[in-house]
Amino acid sequence: MLASKASSSAAGTTVDPRLYGPGRTVAPVEVTGSQSIIRSLEELGVTDVFGIPGGAILPTYDPLMDSDQVNHILVRHEQGAGHAAQGYAMVTGEVGVCIATSGPGATNLVTPMADAHMDSVPMVAITGQVNANVIGTDAFQEADIVGISTPITKHSFLVTDADQIPKVMAEAFHLASTGRPGPVLVDVTKSAQVAKTTFSWPPKIELNGYRPVTRGHSKQIREAAKLIQAASRPVFYIGGGMIKANASEEFHALAETVGAPVVTTLMARGAFPDSHEQNLGMPGMHGTVSAVAALQRSDLLITLGARFDDRVTGQLETFAPDAKVIHADIDPAEISKNRAADVPIVGSLKEIVPELGFAFDALVAKHGRTDISGWWKQLNRFRETYPLGYATPEDGKIAPQQVIEKINQASGPEAVYVAGVGQHQMWSAQFVKYERPRQWLNSGGLGTMGYSVPAAMGAQVGNPDRVVWAIDGDGCFQMTNQELATCAINKIPIKVAVINNSSLGMVRQWQTLFYESRYSNTHLNTSVTAEGGEVVRIPDFVKLAEAYGCVGLRCERPEDIDAVIAEAMAINDRPVVIDFVVSRDSMVWPMVPAGVSNSDIQFAHNLTPQWDEED
Repeated sequence: MLASKASSSAAGTTVDPRLYGPGRTVAPVEVTGSQSIIRSLEELGVTDVFGIPGGAILPTYDPLMDSDQVNHILVRHEQGAGHAAQGYAMVTGEVGVCIATSGPGATNLVTPMADAHMDSVPMVAITGQVNANVIGTDAFQEADIVGISTPITKHSFLVTDADQIPKVMAEAFHLASTGRPGPVLVDVTKSAQVAKTTFSWPPKIELNGYRPVTRGHSKQIREAAKLIQAASRPVFYIGGGMIKANASEEFHALAETVGAPVVTTLMARGAFPDSHEQNLGMPGMHGTVSAVAALQRSDLLITLGARFDDRVTGQLETFAPDAKVIHADIDPAEISKNRAADVPIVGSLKEIVPELGFAFDALVAKHGRTDISGWWKQLNRFRETYPLGYATPEDGKIAPQQVIEKINQASGPEAVYVAGVGQHQMWSAQFVKYERPRQWLNSGGLGTMGYSVPAAMGAQVGNPDRVVWAIDGDGCFQMTNQELATCAINKIPIKVAVINNSSLGMVRQWQTLFYESRYSNTHLNTSVTAEGGEVVRIPDFVKLAEAYGCVGLRCERPEDIDAVIAEAMAINDRPVVIDFVVSRDSMVWPMVPAGVSNSDIQFAHNLTPQWDEED
């Protein structure tokens, strides 16, 4: 379902290179607007959609029954539909599709649309709208979803004319999947859905002014290569744009050619193998000491597909103070937005990265390369002295980091790991070894609790032959766990690891560190020992899983972790939920407290690295 190249169809006509899908030709046929929506999805190559019907979208659900190509998965909440479409898009690289009705159905998609916008996920949301003649009258279940969604989408369409449906659908998929990917809304009035129209394919795409630059400027690439060749402390700072561009293979070659250290942001985990000796891990607030040190002490940041997010930079004015900046990105708005670029390059990393390699090779052949062995000696000292690790909990309960390590050991790099938001998200980013792109899914920019279960569901639909783990917190899990019903009914066998510390863990960590351990409204009571020794579980996650038709398991002792994971791995015909009861006092380290310099990173509570030891 990838965008087709310009080619000749069976009828001999040239297919628009901007047309997403297989590029078939369909002769004009009389249909309803709703039939036109479904026919458009078929011609765009869509095979799976997630949604819930309602009054304003009901006309479209009727012809959906007749489609032999489009499989609709009935979710239990529209937010679940949106996150499932995100998960599908993240693992496949294709456009995820979700459908909802007007009013509250559409507004329930706002969170996943905003999430997809922040993380550049290609998604098309189709919503029903009230009849065109009552728009603006506060009709039943009317909401201005176009107005609401405009700041959080690449574009939002309102369709009132059935004749425009094929054109708008084609444009929506083109916008979602090209340039910097993102969500697009198509809001179709009920009157347009029931109207008679003519469907034919392909339509003519008209997006005046939308021409994403893909080829990097050759002069800028040469200038960037000069900086790389001359740098004595270079660092590759890699963001999620590397994965979106499908440029990981090309980057692997460039990284080895240059020989510089690599750091991969939260959204770029897997863009470069963790096992590679040049990979220093994740930078930022909860990054490795060596990755943070590399950025802070570098003289050149080779920034590819990253956006200088505040969680990476810390206090912006003290970030990488001695570094010049090469910044390559498909989105010109990101370049110099937060940190001024000395060499800006606008374009697709798929094209820029190999061109940068060619230019660097030419310079090295002519002038030789700068010795960076001293730089590596310094970074290797940080890597060896301050590795990621964790302490055994004093309360005798399971260390959550150990659970995640064990899941990774049992499942390996071919599995997909989908995290919610909070401590378990950071531990998953730290203690799973990511070896390939699209192995790791999470809500990075928006930080949406409730993302994991529905996104894992979408990922499993998109990659049915892979093991998919939803690693969730007990707080996140309770926001969208109704989608377990969707998974059970549709035989979507995700595996859910609930890291149950009976609290809103990351909030509690901040309360411990910065609010004198005043735990205001962070206890969730999902596993509490009451007076007399009775354990109170509200809810009991094992019983909840069983009520939803899933297998429910519980693990409370470190010595049982391997056996429980093995039991879950052996079940592939339905979802499995494991309640891992872990220590409430475990914290995420390293940590850069908010608002301070990355140089003040702590590798444990009140312990900062010794930066200036002799090498």
